[in-house]
Amino acid sequence: MFKDIRDYVRVPRVVGLRLSPDGTRLVAVVQALNPDGKSYGAALWDIPVAPGGTPRRLTRSAKGEAAAEFTAAGDVLFVSARPDPTVKADGDEVPALWLLPAEGGEARRVAARAGAIKAVRSGGGAVVFAADVLPGTEAGDAERRKARKEAGVSAILHDAHPARYWDHDLGPGETRLFASTVVGDRLEEIRDLTPEPGRALDELSFAVTPDGSTVVTTWTTPRPGGESRIDLVAVPVGGGERRVLASVEGYDFMGPIEVSPDGRYVACARETHARHGADPRLPDTVLWVLDLATGEGRALGEGLWPAAIAWTPDSRALHVIADRAGRRPVFRVPLDGADPVRLTGDSSYLELSPTPDGTTLYALRSGIDEAPSPVRLTLGEDTAREEELPSPAPRLAAPGTLTEVTATADDGAEIRGWLALPEGASADNPAPFLLWVHGGPLASWNDWSWRWNPWIMAQHGYAVLLPDPALSTGYGAEMIRRGWRDWGPRTFADLMAITDAALARPDLDETRTAAMGGSFGGYMANWIAGHTGRFKAIVTHASVWHMGQFSGTTDAPYYWRREFGPPDGEALRRQSPHLSLENFTTPMLVVHGDRDYRVPIGEGLHLWWDLQRSSVVSKFLYFPDEGHWVLKPGNIVAWYETVLAFLAQHVLGEEWKAPASLTGEGA
Repeated sequence: MFKDIRDYVRVPRVVGLRLSPDGTRLVAVVQALNPDGKSYGAALWDIPVAPGGTPRRLTRSAKGEAAAEFTAAGDVLFVSARPDPTVKADGDEVPALWLLPAEGGEARRVAARAGAIKAVRSGGGAVVFAADVLPGTEAGDAERRKARKEAGVSAILHDAHPARYWDHDLGPGETRLFASTVVGDRLEEIRDLTPEPGRALDELSFAVTPDGSTVVTTWTTPRPGGESRIDLVAVPVGGGERRVLASVEGYDFMGPIEVSPDGRYVACARETHARHGADPRLPDTVLWVLDLATGEGRALGEGLWPAAIAWTPDSRALHVIADRAGRRPVFRVPLDGADPVRLTGDSSYLELSPTPDGTTLYALRSGIDEAPSPVRLTLGEDTAREEELPSPAPRLAAPGTLTEVTATADDGAEIRGWLALPEGASADNPAPFLLWVHGGPLASWNDWSWRWNPWIMAQHGYAVLLPDPALSTGYGAEMIRRGWRDWGPRTFADLMAITDAALARPDLDETRTAAMGGSFGGYMANWIAGHTGRFKAIVTHASVWHMGQFSGTTDAPYYWRREFGPPDGEALRRQSPHLSLENFTTPMLVVHGDRDYRVPIGEGLHLWWDLQRSSVVSKFLYFPDEGHWVLKPGNIVAWYETVLAFLAQHVLGEEWKAPASLTGEGA
């Protein structure tokens, strides 16, 4: 499975989970390779709500289905670009809203927009969906799009930052929210709730109150100096002015957003804007609960950075998933302010869905050595009994063993990480070593990753160290403070400390070593290359090279300005890896996608040219059609095969051989 990357990309993946309002049906979104082998599609599956039974596929189309949501009546709503057999096609199909009746039968398209429908939530008898509309009246959207297309216009005029996000352009359309009511198998009286939002809803998170009367949504507000602030607003479903629930300078109110079953409270994540200067402030994210009527709010569950939220049916507590020391457990957080209770052990979780009686949670369980799979958690006072559920995806056996490594940094802080050991590693047969630095930088190695999978490397004989250095989440504010405005030096010291600890093991070969990372991990790969020659090879993906250049071309320059100050300032300059170019001697593989807007392609091109002009042994793996992540199956194969070939040459001493995926021999 992990030896041939082509087998790996064929593995189906469970990526979403939803429970019906009555707790009797569990629907999963399952991603799988399309028949053409060039892309991924998704389908909806019924999952048994108890151990035993067999998953059943519900949908099947060439375009796939996503964003599953139950209505109050138990129908399944989903978004798909599949053609509607009852309507004559007029151009390319775009994602529309479909309904699969609870009693079975064919899915029916219930809403469509000329742009695209992006997401859907329901509550009471209301259905609310987000869709892309060109500025102006919604009724004329199709005609305006046609006019632009026939005139050959692709230009987008912006009057406020940002202009793009991660891997896609913003505009010319704007995201709006629409509301309707399900009547039988159709939606009636679809209403535009936000007719002139501008860029406020481009990257939104929203929820509908249980009675269907109100939508609670994020609302992005431009601020002077290219800044922005994310507020939380309430929009009446029946029509009327939106009401600001939470708006505070220096804070963003963000998803996940969940309304309590009694309709009184809204839970979300509140993120503190970082601030540099004489009165610096660290970034921080907390669970925030506010009164829907008054907007009065408070933080709960100190130290928990919420990745998912689910209310208990009695509205007296919340279940929260948050990072904790290389795991992502489930916590119960009482509304009265009492301390959080950790309910689960060493696994990581996603997609919480509580049953109406409050006795059970359904979730996806994951881990560094376990792909996400559905589980049932029977809740006790201070624990949860876990049972595996039948899954549409195969259970994967990691080709090796997983253990933990700890080290003490030079400032006394404990640094921990995961070590994925290949089968057969021993003192008599020590494994070559690969240091893999996570992105973020506010992140953690704590669950399965289809994109950054250490077991592929372990299958090829490498021991892979996945450390959580300074700036990692799940270790409290002090771990973030240690690396604040000190990305390179502080994180480098942590990484070298835990690398030394790992290489002291007799089953690892300290003479055959490499380092790699993507995004912030790529930045650190560049920093490592300029500050030590201990590694035989370095792979840097989507990496920051020139901090001053990057801070003005990234999709979110205001974020980095909050931490480092102006792009020509000393704080930013001293963190830039490009200043250490003269120290580079380690062979490097540079990887970058042209459609990467978070770390623009200029960083990869600049690094590549500097390596070439400095005669550093290097290669450049360039993806014209990928963004920050490499997502197309064929390109995933090319990525892993190229990385493995580069490591084999410089770490294992093998002769360079161009990967078959790049030469066409493996097509």
